[in-house]
Amino acid sequence: MTRYWIYILRCDNGSFYTGYTPDLMKRFAEHVSGTAKCKYTRSFKPLEIAQRWQMEGQKAEAMKIERYIKKLTKKAKEQLILEPSQLAKVFDCIVN
Repeated sequence: MTRYWIYILRCDNGSFYTGYTPDLMKRFAEHVSGTAKCKYTRSFKPLEIAQRWQMEGQKAEAMKIERYIKKLTKKAKEQLILEPSQLAKVFDCIVN
């Protein structure tokens, strides 16, 4: 099993960006420097990692969690950032 990070970035325009990666700090550095293959964070620079979760499983499961978060409203994402344990109630592969 592989460990993946699912994360929410707070961007300089007040929005959130959600992604997944096996190496969170490397990926965050790529977003900040503009070298990530992500047009959104090149346009709206990330200020911080607003929240992150580690999960064990397959890449497909990490993608499923990422899609789940991306479909949430901004208000729901803000609530998830404040109460990160809520994600573990939906997905049992979350380890933190």
